[in-house]
Amino acid sequence: MASNMVTGAAKLYRSGPLFHYCLFRLTSLHRYSSLPPLEESLKAAVAVKMYQKIPDLLSSKEAIQNPNPFSFLSTFPRNIRMQIIDEILQSFIPLRPRSRPWIAYACLLLYTLQSPKPLPLALAILQRMLYSGCIPVLQTHLLLSSAWLERRCQSECVPNILLEMQSIGYRPDCGTCNYLISSLCRVDQLVEAVKVLKGMVGAGCVPDLESYGIVIGALSTVRKTNDATDMLKEMVAKMGLMPRQATVVKVAVALRANREIWKAVEMIEFLEREGSAVGFDSYEVVLEGCLECSEYILAGKVAMGMAERGFLPYIKVRQKVVERLAGIGEWELACTVRQRFSELRS
Repeated sequence: MASNMVTGAAKLYRSGPLFHYCLFRLTSLHRYSSLPPLEESLKAAVAVKMYQKIPDLLSSKEAIQNPNPFSFLSTFPRNIRMQIIDEILQSFIPLRPRSRPWIAYACLLLYTLQSPKPLPLALAILQRMLYSGCIPVLQTHLLLSSAWLERRCQSECVPNILLEMQSIGYRPDCGTCNYLISSLCRVDQLVEAVKVLKGMVGAGCVPDLESYGIVIGALSTVRKTNDATDMLKEMVAKMGLMPRQATVVKVAVALRANREIWKAVEMIEFLEREGSAVGFDSYEVVLEGCLECSEYILAGKVAMGMAERGFLPYIKVRQKVVERLAGIGEWELACTVRQRFSELRS
C-alpha cells in the first residue's frame, strides 16, 4: 500500500509544475466561482489534462459568442497559458474527423487574438486550425490584421515576426501566411499584404499561386493596375508560377475599367510568350475593351489571336468587330477576321 502511494506520488511529481499549478488554481476556486457552467467544465477538463474532451464540451456554435469560454486562461501566467494552449492543440491532432475541434479552435483563436501579445501563439493556432480543414470565423480577419499591424508598428520586419513561431515549436507555412495576407487585404491594408508576401521567403516560406492570387485580385478590385500587372509579371517571370485564369480575368477587367486596353493586350502577349495559357474569358474581356475604347484595329488583331487559339467571340462582339473595321476603311482586315470566324463556326 505504501509502495503504491510512493509510486503515485512520484508520477504526480514528474508531471511537472504546470500540472500542480493548474490543479491548484482550478480546483481550489471551483466551489467559489461564478463563471458559466461551460467555462467551469472547460476548467475542470484542463485541470486534469483531458483536452480531447474539449470538442465535446464545445458542441454548440453559441460557444463562439461572448464571453469566450477560454477566458479563464487569463488567470495563468503567460508562459503557462501558452503551454496549456500548445498541449490542447497537440491533443487535437489525432481526433477524427479532423473538423471535430472546429469550435474549440475558433474560440481559442479569438481568445488569443484579443489577449495581450497575441503573436506568435495566434499564428500557431491558426495553422493547426487550417491544417484540420477548419475555416476561422469572419471576425478573425479584423483581429488578426490588428494584431499584425500592431507588431509591425514596432518596426519589426516580416520574417522576424513569422519566425517567432519557431520559439513555440511551430514553423510558418504558406497556408498561415496566405490567410494573413487575405486578412490584410480585407481591411484594405494592401501595401502591408504585399510586404508580407515579399517577406515570406525570408521566413523560409515560398509564396505560391494562392499568395499571389489574393494580392493581385485585391489590387485589381481597387484598380491599382500598375501594381497588379507588376505582381503578375513577378509571379510568372521571377517565381515561375502560372496564374489561374480567374486571376488573369480580374486584372483584365481592371485594365478595361481603367480604359488601359493597350496594357491589357500587352499583358496577354506577355503571358503567351511565357508559356502561360490565356483563357477565353480573358480574351473576351480585352476584345470588348478594345471596342469600347474605339481601338478597332487592335480589336481585329485580338480577335485574330483568339481565332488562332480556337476561341470564337460571342456573336454580337464578332459582328461589332467586323462592322467597326469596315467603318474605318479596314476592309482587308475586316474580311480576314470574318473569314476566320466562318472557318471556326464550320
